[in-house]
Amino acid sequence: MSVVVVATITPQPGQHEAVRAALLEAIPAVHAEDGCELYALHEKDDRLVMIEQWSSAEALAVHSKGAALAELGPRLAGKVTAAPEVVVLTAVPAGDPAKGVVVS
Repeated sequence: MSVVVVATITPQPGQHEAVRAALLEAIPAVHAEDGCELYALHEKDDRLVMIEQWSSAEALAVHSKGAALAELGPRLAGKVTAAPEVVVLTAVPAGDPAKGVVVS
């Protein structure tokens, strides 16, 4: 079963665009990783949120230690308030099967 992750990144004041640019640059490499089903950036004035879906917990673990994130870390240094808040979620299917769950 797929794994859904929500990662929230909070830029330092005045660093939103720099953080956004670094994340956008990393996305193609993550999309190429084995097991990446979804890696989609969303934003609000004070935060950036990555919605992720991985084919398995193992694929997520490989991603977490992979080159794309290793290269991204130094690019975000000093530009974010803290490490990203990463939440790994478990689906609770409800209602219409096509609309009640992200993972398939």
